[in-house]
Amino acid sequence: MELCQLPPRELFGMLPANRVGEQDRRYVGEVLSAGFRNTEDPADIFARFESAFARRFGVRYAILHNSGTGTMQSCLLAAGIGPGDEVIVPPLTAVSTAMVVVQCGAVPVFADIDPHTFNIDPRDVARKITPYTRAVIPVSLYGLAPDYDAIMELARTHGLTVIEDDAQCFLAEYKGKLVGTIGHAASFSFQASKHMTSGGDGGVVVTDDKEYARSIRKRASLGFRTLGAAPGDVFVPRDLRQDHSFERHDVMGYNFRMSAVQAALGLAQLERLDALVAARVYIAKRYEQVIRGERCQWLIPPVVPEGCSHTYWSYVCKLDEGRAGVDWRTFRRIFISHGGDGLYAAWRPVHLEPVFRHLAFYGRPEQAPNFDPRYQGSVKCYQPGDCPVCESLQPRLCQFKTSMQTLEKAESQISALRATIRVLSR
Repeated sequence: MELCQLPPRELFGMLPANRVGEQDRRYVGEVLSAGFRNTEDPADIFARFESAFARRFGVRYAILHNSGTGTMQSCLLAAGIGPGDEVIVPPLTAVSTAMVVVQCGAVPVFADIDPHTFNIDPRDVARKITPYTRAVIPVSLYGLAPDYDAIMELARTHGLTVIEDDAQCFLAEYKGKLVGTIGHAASFSFQASKHMTSGGDGGVVVTDDKEYARSIRKRASLGFRTLGAAPGDVFVPRDLRQDHSFERHDVMGYNFRMSAVQAALGLAQLERLDALVAARVYIAKRYEQVIRGERCQWLIPPVVPEGCSHTYWSYVCKLDEGRAGVDWRTFRRIFISHGGDGLYAAWRPVHLEPVFRHLAFYGRPEQAPNFDPRYQGSVKCYQPGDCPVCESLQPRLCQFKTSMQTLEKAESQISALRATIRVLSR
């Protein structure tokens, strides 16, 4: 990424201070001027955004969605996942990665994480595969890809669909491949905290498989049978939809479509994505410089395996509470007292969230997919001990923000970390 080599003042000068620039306003203005018309114009904003995103990632198809949750559910449904099936997911992620499995009527199976990269551990994935496993959703957590060589080999051996959850990982590389181009499909999120946004929420799926792309689009658009894979193929031709004999729906689908205003904002953000990513990489490197420069032994920086690049949705360290002499909450309070803008913990392990511990998916626990008579697997509950590495590590993770859009705000957080380390190192 050439922009990472720019002087920081020049790099941050490419970013609007409040994330909204002239290009965002211009594209939204085009949509507003068009009056939200229902159009099949191939130059419409949906086609432009999908085409541009597919080009940027070097894939054939991009399918816009209303969220990075809808994206994964569409992918699962299009892959034929349903009651009786298992889908392997990591426990250290946003709840959506597992929740979409339940929403398809399938059973999430949690595979533990690697203690150094925090990503799903292929060795535990292998242990968790059963005759009922149909798919794996590996998460590129915090901006770093998991061990895709091992995951894809397992998928080939067992006939599994691999759906990349790249919500936090834009433009990272894995052994010469752009993350998002390795699995059968990849899901990206445009939620407000991500590298790029489409106005608060939104998402996109990319794939090179034409039939899979078409099925994903249909699942995201109420199952309209005439929709295709091509960029912008989100409308039913007028002569068809106005005819009284038109049969609209041949599969069940949801309304996960993106709005035109979201697409306009997303297109503008995509055009400066390289700068947005480079700024986060710069901030992460500055945090690391402080930790190493202060010879801090109790904040352990993230590991980036050889052949991989990290794009740092967040800069995440392990806190050694014994060496630091304080617990996680005390460390956070001291960081804030020196100007730190909060300090996020990692999510609770998903399998220990109340909704999973109590199988509170529907009205009663026995209505969970785990007890569907079509499911013959053995996962009937989620409890402590299912993923011991994640359970041990999660309370010690410190997520430092990398989303600052100005150099001044970035340096204020870096200074807060330096001051915190110096206080605790006395």
